Amino acid sequence: MTPTFDDAFICDSVPAEVMDQVWAAGWRHFGRYFFRYSTQQAKDGGLQTITPLRISLASCSFTKSQRRALNKNAGLRTEISPATLDGELRALFQRHKQRFTHNIPDTLETFLGPDPARGPCECRMLRVFDGEQLIAASFLDLGQQAASSVYAIFEPEHAARSLGIYTLLLEIQHCRAAGLRWLYTGYATREPSVYDYKKQFRGTEALAWTTGAWLPAQHPGTCCANGSPA
Repeated sequence: MTPTFDDAFICDSVPAEVMDQVWAAGWRHFGRYFFRYSTQQAKDGGLQTITPLRISLASCSFTKSQRRALNKNAGLRTEISPATLDGELRALFQRHKQRFTHNIPDTLETFLGPDPARGPCECRMLRVFDGEQLIAASFLDLGQQAASSVYAIFEPEHAARSLGIYTLLLEIQHCRAAGLRWLYTGYATREPSVYDYKKQFRGTEALAWTTGAWLPAQHPGTCCANGSPA
């Protein structure tokens, strides 16, 4: 049986090697707020089981559809830099969040804190431009041997480009080039949900709350009810 818990703490600064340990124990953070929880309420009122995910970068190869997403967007310009927040990013976030019908986030600071450049760990942003227009961005926390994908936003009118998948593919490439071992992709649920796109990456591992072990996502103990990995 999966243990049920809901833990949180506040921290201003965390060394890179400790961030690796925090992520490996199933924690996430938005700004200074660190949290982990094992269940969440579904739209129908039932409970869903939370499953933290990470990608083993050495084991990850791209699928045919993921390679298509890279090829489709090959003409776009990308930039990676230390994370900062400005009016252009905030405006893009406001348009992006109109896609949601429940659990609608308030601001970009909800996920990154008021000043991501000041910690609690190193944070980088990946921006994607079509000409001079910013059409997508994602934010990536860095540890010593691992990174964690925090949040991604994109222009709704460019949804056909699969920009959410595209920025995650770019994050994988960036982490590999940096010599990292894992990319934590956040939480999914054991049951089918909007987070299922995270389960489509080869090399995905899932945390077993009962033992603290990371297992290949196709392991019987980490599968969804419909057989897809969580």
